[in-house]
Amino acid sequence: MPPETATSSTAAAFLSMIRKPVKLRVFLLQKLPAAYFSGLRVVSATETVAAVSVPYKWFTQNPFRSTYFACLAMGAELSTGILAMAQTWGRNPPISMLVTGVESRFYKKVTGITLFTCSEGSQVKQAVVAAHTTGLAQTVKVRSEGKSEKGELVAEFWFEWSFKAKSTAT
Repeated sequence: MPPETATSSTAAAFLSMIRKPVKLRVFLLQKLPAAYFSGLRVVSATETVAAVSVPYKWFTQNPFRSTYFACLAMGAELSTGILAMAQTWGRNPPISMLVTGVESRFYKKVTGITLFTCSEGSQVKQAVVAAHTTGLAQTVKVRSEGKSEKGELVAEFWFEWSFKAKSTAT
């Protein structure tokens, strides 16, 4: 099977898993318990775009009655991380992934559900494919946009992801 076909099928398998609410909740509880308890939800996920909602509730709010910035960051990171995990899932050799930088801007007080969307899956895929084929670490900076229920931009996050093929030496 050509490498690109294998990549697409493993990405499809990962995305299929996280689109199932029960499997997603189990995954979050096992791998990202803070996201599970905060109530983050994957609204949509493809190889190029992922959207994650962050609820406004007692568990996610700060003393100023708005959503705590760390919960917003968690939702934004998950929207980019889904795209990264879809590309690294099931690769041989495995690809390690790590956030190496974060920037953010906040525009409005958040007192409702926030939807974070990252539309830069093609850039993530290019970095992962390059890391896989060259064996060299690759970085990519991707943006996640947070909007309120009214469609207003409330926050933006930029995450720098690093990808590197793991050594197969024993």
